[in-house]
Amino acid sequence: MTFGLRPKVSARLPDFPWDHLTEYAARARSHADGIVDLSVGTPVDHTPEVVQQALRDAADSPGYPLTVGLPETRQACLDWLSRRHGVTGLGLDQVLPVIGSKELIGSLPVHLGLGAGDLIVYPELAYPTYEVGAALAGARAVATDSLTSLGPETPALLWLNSPSNPTGRVLPVDHLKKVVDWCRERGVILVSDECYLECAWEAEPVSVLHPDVCGGSADGILSVHSLSKRSNLAGYRCAFVAGDAALVGELLAVRKNLGLQMPGPQQRAMVAALDDDEHVAVQHATYAARRVVLRTALEGAGFRIDHSEASLYLWATRDEDCWDTVSWLAERGILVAPGSFYGRKGNRHVRVAFTATDERVAAAAARLA
Repeated sequence: MTFGLRPKVSARLPDFPWDHLTEYAARARSHADGIVDLSVGTPVDHTPEVVQQALRDAADSPGYPLTVGLPETRQACLDWLSRRHGVTGLGLDQVLPVIGSKELIGSLPVHLGLGAGDLIVYPELAYPTYEVGAALAGARAVATDSLTSLGPETPALLWLNSPSNPTGRVLPVDHLKKVVDWCRERGVILVSDECYLECAWEAEPVSVLHPDVCGGSADGILSVHSLSKRSNLAGYRCAFVAGDAALVGELLAVRKNLGLQMPGPQQRAMVAALDDDEHVAVQHATYAARRVVLRTALEGAGFRIDHSEASLYLWATRDEDCWDTVSWLAERGILVAPGSFYGRKGNRHVRVAFTATDERVAAAAARLA
């Protein structure tokens, strides 16, 4: 007997994509030299020592943290946006630390009061959590890269993702500015997922909050940032959202009532990570080297790499059904994500992460040769 679930919320959600990889993962694990798991972009390198020390120094933390976050944490976010990405003019009331960017993305429509009757638009090839967030809110979701395809209908919220997960595509300034203008003319909330902003290889990603894009005003705009990739902090769940003061204030009001608070020690670690650029340069060079090894090996094995100018992935294709490619690679002990996880337009690509260790990346390259 089931109690109290009328109807089940889970029934509104899409299947968890990685559950469908179980068979292929088992096949890859059976390889004589073990699996090379390139299916998930999880960091494998050490968390920077400067961050670990900050966490240790803040370990004595008996009291409840505030949802709004420490002033020092919020200021570090603003300083980083200014120093690294040219975002200026934001105040402490325009930034909020959050418990991982995925949690924020999945809950944001509900926390902003969206629901039945509202339309949420996200990219045609996209991180599945945008769709999940819409489903949890009971809103309608449309995946499209063409705003004209919406006709006269006006969405309540529009997601951008540059650099893109999964494709690594970077949207140019002119395109971003057109989207900002389009949303402002219609009163649409624009949220830009910029978690890969510092993972750039062949392009220069720009934040939607840069003055060249937003005209020096954050009105109607939020940007989401994560330290998981840039600082190997996936296990710390450190992220933040910045932008329109009224939207940040609404998120804060809801999150206070839910007790969503980033732990104090993590906030201190976050300050240390954002203030230090040296470890970012080291990690960037490490990923760049792995990327070259994998790209060369994939192209040598007959793959074509599309986009992939940023992020931690190669968007690869053999011009066949993506599940055939997943199977072909699994036979060689290599596990990747099928492009169909990210939308129908991805059904002839696979997403290949280069977040494995140097040894495993070299093993994958040897198998592809």
